[in-house]
Amino acid sequence: MPIIEILSNQINEMAAGLIASLPAIAIGLLVLAVTWLVARGAGRIARAIVGKAELRPGLRSLIDRLVRLGVWLAGILTAAIVMIPDLSPASLFAGLGIGSVAIGFAFKDIFENFLAGVLIMLRKKMREGDTIECEGVLGTVEHIALRETYVRHFSGELTIMPNSMLFMNPVEIWTDTDARRYDVTVGVAYDTDLDAADAAIRKAVESVDHVIADKPIQILASEFNSSSVDFHVRWWAPSTGAATIENRDQVIRAIKRELDAAGIEIPFPYITHTFKERVPLGTKPGESA
Repeated sequence: MPIIEILSNQINEMAAGLIASLPAIAIGLLVLAVTWLVARGAGRIARAIVGKAELRPGLRSLIDRLVRLGVWLAGILTAAIVMIPDLSPASLFAGLGIGSVAIGFAFKDIFENFLAGVLIMLRKKMREGDTIECEGVLGTVEHIALRETYVRHFSGELTIMPNSMLFMNPVEIWTDTDARRYDVTVGVAYDTDLDAADAAIRKAVESVDHVIADKPIQILASEFNSSSVDFHVRWWAPSTGAATIENRDQVIRAIKRELDAAGIEIPFPYITHTFKERVPLGTKPGESA
């Protein structure tokens, strides 16, 4: 039958083509095997070179992966050209270009976070162990990966933040230096001797252990408030994580104790009511004033 003959001829041609291409396939597989060996060796060389430089662990891992990826990409392209004679380097790179555009649109967010992670690792600021605040997230950086950063809150929860968020938004790094300045507002009554209040507040701040002695303590009268004269108190202390909150707590407690000991009032808000007519006092219902 003609159909059987056509199928038989096609199968024979396919078998003959397969047999004829066996040497090319074998060479291609040999190229892949050599690529595997070269990739391992290149990775070890890259780790040895990078190990001498002061780089972040995440950046060292990235360089190792990029070196391996480059070797594998070159080996796969060479093997493909060897095994498929009709495939030219120009057509292969053209196909890769079209495919990369399609993949880029499909995985835009992933590549955006990946690139942001690389740029974060390259810059000097924000390292693992830093206390940061970004977009309402406050905590300690536990790990910086290629696509996300792990931030541990002081209360124990873990937030996984996309690197693009950390790269495109302002990030406040609490621990960029060993010390930072703190401030708190303290109000005293209007009949208070302001110099005496200044001395009491200064004595309280100086008594706290974590306050840095060789940094200036500023106690500035800042405002006439509705029921108090407000002081703006500034001091310097270590900038280590949750200790920043504990330090403020200790200073506020010390100021309250010292003001109480000096007999200086921290006033409540006072409200004065004014009436158009006289308000009767001390009368019972139904009696005239």
